[in-house]
Amino acid sequence: MRHGGKILSDQLVKLGVQRVFSVPGESFLAALDGLYDSGIQNIVCRQEGGAAMMAEAHAKLTGQPGVCFVTRGPGATNASAGVHVAMQDSTPLVIFVGQIDSRHVDRETFQEVDYKAMFGGLAKWVAQCNDTDRLPEYIARAFRVALSGRPGPVVIALPENMLSAEADVPDFTGVWRTPSAPAAYVWDHLLLRLNEAKRPLMVVGGPHWSAPSARALADFATAAKIPVATAFRRQDYLDNRHPCFAGDLNVGVNPRLAQRVRDADCLLLVGTRFGDIETQGYSLVDPANPQKSILHVHADADEIGRVYGADLGVVCPGDVAIMALRDALARQDSWTGWPDAVTAAQTDYAHWQTPVESPGSVKQEQVIRWLSNSLPDDAILTNGAGNYAAWLHRYFTYKQHGTQLAPTSGSMGYGFPASIAAAIEYPDRTVVCLAGDGCFQMTCNELSTAVQHGAAPIVIVMNNGRYGTIRMHQERSYPGRVSGTGLSNPDFAALARAYGGFGATVTDQTQFADAFAQAQAAGTVAVIECVLDPRVLSPGASLPK
Repeated sequence: MRHGGKILSDQLVKLGVQRVFSVPGESFLAALDGLYDSGIQNIVCRQEGGAAMMAEAHAKLTGQPGVCFVTRGPGATNASAGVHVAMQDSTPLVIFVGQIDSRHVDRETFQEVDYKAMFGGLAKWVAQCNDTDRLPEYIARAFRVALSGRPGPVVIALPENMLSAEADVPDFTGVWRTPSAPAAYVWDHLLLRLNEAKRPLMVVGGPHWSAPSARALADFATAAKIPVATAFRRQDYLDNRHPCFAGDLNVGVNPRLAQRVRDADCLLLVGTRFGDIETQGYSLVDPANPQKSILHVHADADEIGRVYGADLGVVCPGDVAIMALRDALARQDSWTGWPDAVTAAQTDYAHWQTPVESPGSVKQEQVIRWLSNSLPDDAILTNGAGNYAAWLHRYFTYKQHGTQLAPTSGSMGYGFPASIAAAIEYPDRTVVCLAGDGCFQMTCNELSTAVQHGAAPIVIVMNNGRYGTIRMHQERSYPGRVSGTGLSNPDFAALARAYGGFGATVTDQTQFADAFAQAQAAGTVAVIECVLDPRVLSPGASLPK
């Protein structure tokens, strides 16, 4: 006989879970008891949103579902921010939510929430396990759903009376993944269709990618002689120094790359949903009249043709697909590719990387180029949302897979929790979080989590004293009428020291390299505050004096 918390932890061990992220609550005491001697590391966080984002980042890094425990009511509502990130980023995530005693439902009991209603549009599956002896079944299904097709978040509510009750039930067994690979002729046919194009563009993104699949992509691009663009915040899927790399389709896209998307007569989409950001609000390719052939490979059949009708659709995960495409291309006898388009795309990308000087004594373009030139190839860069990220996307050269952690959902506050998860998973690698002053303050209380668990990311806070992205849009729509975008900020370096970390303030560009060296030497979480000219808005755009 085991109580529900022990059954739960034993099942997680069987599933290979080594680390969970949590904020404790009285609603799941039995689960905490089960974790006590399970061998699973419990990273105790300061707010449920940060905990869920750490779990999501952990999943991105490892390819395994991130696991998070939060309590009922306020805990669950706080965690919803991370659930939304996982849904839009197609990340496998399992959230266990403590729940009220199941015998007291529908009385508006203290912190009672109907989680099926609350998370219905945010998660792939939401369920409540009311019977202790069915816990292994629910947990195993949660992991399978989180990983299947297009990965995403699953929420399981755990009534406290169910968790504390005992049952004699075996752990669930079976296969957690069922990989699919279409027959070889499917890839031969796809390449035949691709070879008919005069101006093709390959776009890669989505979940499932790994270091081996990134190498396969590099091999395929080289042999196919095709320009390759990466989807929003999937910039590390192809070494940015690769001669076929055309750039990334982000919010502040290279205008020449945007034009390349417009002019393409064929799009080969592998893994990516090819959504709003990649198409600049569906303006680069009209869903009603694309005027180009679309060859779409995605792990979820429901995503193919969801927005853009596909001339050929293949249901297959991106990592499996790119290896199959590489092998299929090796069977082609007379493939010439599009070398001139590759050269032109690379030239356009190199031109876009030429720094545009911003005002002030600290220049973000120089900070990012210094990081790009100085950090080891396996350094992990994280960020949340804000105009500051435009400099990172434009001027940082990602050299290998697994070095970019950023929310395609555009969630502020994500970068710092993600950097903590990365630093815990890879303590020997350099982890750098780039954050805006507004973005960092969304989750800066997790400084305490980093210190407690020995995580040592380096946070670079770009401080311009405002919500810069909103101010930029405000100036475009209502020039001179500043409303609701100013910030009164703390001394970020002093804040880091108050938590037991390292802090430095950079007011001149010449100080940055030394501050970074000191941050690395500190061996603890570090914050480098870069004081920017308040006129700075985005690369190439600033307010007048």
